[in-house]
Amino acid sequence: MKALRNLRLIAVALALLTLVGMAGFHLIEGWPWFDGFYMVVTTFTTIGYQEVHPLSHAGRIFNVGVILAGVSLVFLGIGSLTQALLEFELRSFFGRRRMERDISRLSDHYIICGAGRVGRSAARELARKPVPFVIIEQNEAKAARHGSDWLVMVGDATQEQTLREAQIARARGLVAATTTDATNLYIVLTARGLNPKLKIIARASEEDAEKHLVTAGADSVVSPYLFAGHRIAQSFLRPHVVSFLDTATTHLGMDLEIGEICVGRDSSFAGKTIETSRIRQDRGVIILAIKRESGMRFNPSSDDRIEPGDYLIAMGEPSQLRQLEQMAGSRPSSVVGPQPPRAS
Repeated sequence: MKALRNLRLIAVALALLTLVGMAGFHLIEGWPWFDGFYMVVTTFTTIGYQEVHPLSHAGRIFNVGVILAGVSLVFLGIGSLTQALLEFELRSFFGRRRMERDISRLSDHYIICGAGRVGRSAARELARKPVPFVIIEQNEAKAARHGSDWLVMVGDATQEQTLREAQIARARGLVAATTTDATNLYIVLTARGLNPKLKIIARASEEDAEKHLVTAGADSVVSPYLFAGHRIAQSFLRPHVVSFLDTATTHLGMDLEIGEICVGRDSSFAGKTIETSRIRQDRGVIILAIKRESGMRFNPSSDDRIEPGDYLIAMGEPSQLRQLEQMAGSRPSSVVGPQPPRAS
């Protein structure tokens, strides 16, 4: 902000002028350093006290220069401070209005309840895709830290009005990622009542919280602590598998992604087998599995047929996956990583 930069320069100039004034009164009039400092302060602030000691002709000439320079800098500082405060208030006001307007226009988006470590991690992944999302955070200071990067609204996600303001009726999914299971339970109950078709994923801290969250309406439940323990054990037992999954899902070392491709009814792949679709030969994408209503078929053979409505779990470079999505007539899909074990 230009006003703040000017304010810093003025503060430095005032400090230097104070030192010059103290030195001048000390050398010209022989005053003690503190008396010179006191004289400079009363001069800058235009209080109008009489001189600490009688001034000589040379001292008065020097003091005129201190008055002109000091008072000018003080008034410039007041003007810059006023400008900075005004700019801050206007920016905050119009920033909030712009964010409220952007949130009101959201559709087919995700709602993240809680800007803690889990919520921020989910937001970073969604932003990397990118897909539209909004964060609901009750703590104003925490919300302000991320408001410049993402859409963040301050509010209580357990309240219906807050979720309505986040356009839950038009949302695609919701993440209940606060730090307490009770709060997440209330969020799931409220969200499910407002949008029965919404996909809801909830965080669970305690192992026995999963059944309550599922009963409340959560489609799936993730326990960060259970997932962390599972990941640590797998790093010991299957380190190369973990390294492969990291490479394929977090871009470590190789530019690979694992994505899901929805096959539309008008897709050129519909009705073809894996071999005749030439997905691997022409696009360099590996089909890891086919997900359909009857279940998941892992490592499909070349004779397996691709049907409309199937989801192809594929691995390849991001650009290759995007091209495959367009040809399959699917909407952009989220990158999927290693799935944590379900809490028991």
